Amino acid sequence: MRNSIKILCFLVLICRFQPLLAQQDGFKNLFDGKTLSGWHGNNPHTTAKAKTDADQEASLKKQQSEFEKHWSVDGDELVNDGKGPYATSDANYGDIEFWVEYKTVAKADSGIYLRGTPQVQIWDTTEAGGKWNRNANYGSGGLFNNSKGAPGQLPLHLADKPFGEWNRFRIVQVGSRTWVELNDKLVVDGAVMENYWNRKLPLPAEGPIHLQTHGGEIRWKNIRVRTIGAEEANRKLRGDDVKLGFESIFNGKDLIGWSGAVADYQVVDGTLQCKPGKGGVLFTDGEYENFIVRLEFKLPPGGNNGLAIRYSGKGRAAYDGMCELQVLDSEHPKYAKLDPRQYHGSVYGISAAHRGYLREAGEWNYQEVTVEGSHVRVELNGTIITDVDVANIAEDKDNAKHPGVSLTGGHFGFAGHNDPVQFRDIAIKRL
Repeated sequence: MRNSIKILCFLVLICRFQPLLAQQDGFKNLFDGKTLSGWHGNNPHTTAKAKTDADQEASLKKQQSEFEKHWSVDGDELVNDGKGPYATSDANYGDIEFWVEYKTVAKADSGIYLRGTPQVQIWDTTEAGGKWNRNANYGSGGLFNNSKGAPGQLPLHLADKPFGEWNRFRIVQVGSRTWVELNDKLVVDGAVMENYWNRKLPLPAEGPIHLQTHGGEIRWKNIRVRTIGAEEANRKLRGDDVKLGFESIFNGKDLIGWSGAVADYQVVDGTLQCKPGKGGVLFTDGEYENFIVRLEFKLPPGGNNGLAIRYSGKGRAAYDGMCELQVLDSEHPKYAKLDPRQYHGSVYGISAAHRGYLREAGEWNYQEVTVEGSHVRVELNGTIITDVDVANIAEDKDNAKHPGVSLTGGHFGFAGHNDPVQFRDIAIKRL
């Protein structure tokens, strides 16, 4: 009896201090179990129709009254009756680990919007639910609004529990890449979440979480979020180089295996660093045709460098190789008036990269570059910022045909521009 009482008291203490524990392990409770604090009403499909800021403000004000009408708190559960605007987090989020439990009813469907974008899908997976024509029979958790057939659009497993039981999501999002576990089964494995609002653009760097309402009661509880830092994000994106077939091309000790401007670079605490005030192109002894290269880099404020792609071994990387991919502290004030084709991740002078996905100067960024034929793709911190066939570009920023763009092979390297930019964990895989 005494042991039972002790166990009961322990469980009571755990429940009482659960919010505190959530804070200690890095998680923040987004629902306090008592009020709608931290949430507001916003159906982004409605708000997106507003043509002016004033119209948007009026729309949100109207939706707030509807939100309070259709959302309520029942014990420790956040409840929606299937109507009204979506529950929207007051705060915006970027790279996160997000946990939530939900329970819904027959013929309802719902979802979770990440960075304000649809959506991790929640289905009635039964035939009676009437949505098998929309692939509800495959189960919940997929990135429903991805293009048909795209990775993640359909879940890898059917993991839903029967009606009346609680389901649990664990969602990890780093850049545009999303991992979804439903009831401890991996249903989306690092797929790129497409930008539903404009598929020509990547997912925004941050945005709110929406809990969608759609056609029937849904209950939510244990809603928690944790921000993922740069180091953890890089590890998650990278995975295991060896298992994935990558070969290290920098040993972290010296410049064995490298040629060119070896006097302009140094090894500092396991990183490859351009010496301050120095430049030139440091390049691999080996040559590559089609390949994927992955690396981490850290920019000092205003830092400038570049990745030499299929470099000839002589001259300037941007012109005497297939191209140079810019490595730049793009948001530094001194670069405010550059040509768009000169910012970070751009095929220098040829094709502009999407901006806004670099980390602050002084933080490590993870980048993966794929070169296949004349096609170049740059993925920065989990977001594809450049995806271009350079053979289709008629002229560069100087209104001339790029001289090296047709090169089919050459060295990989770094094009220094006087700044102590650092690189580490440099690995390559031939295609």
